[in-house]
Amino acid sequence: MRYYIATVHKDCDSEYGVQFYDFPGCITAGETIEEARKMANEALKGHLAWMIEDGDKIPTPSSLEIILNDLDHQDAIAFLVIEIADDLNERNFEERPLFQVSGNF
Repeated sequence: MRYYIATVHKDCDSEYGVQFYDFPGCITAGETIEEARKMANEALKGHLAWMIEDGDKIPTPSSLEIILNDLDHQDAIAFLVIEIADDLNERNFEERPLFQVSGNF
């Protein structure tokens, strides 16, 4: 299994925003932390589907230390860990579950 870290950001007048260091452009948000967690799972699932369809290489997960050295992720209020199967390129998204989400809330 591979474990990808998403960072959660929140300003006083915003929703909980989620972004993935390893997948630039894969962002989402939710009104609650639980909604943000669910949306992050769906966002990554869709992003990976597009990458596989386009023949793009799925990146190796970055460590938390590397992610936190990036200024865009240093103000995170929480972290989500998305687990995906190693054989992702061979899986059909409709047939088998690919993701398991855990979080630091």
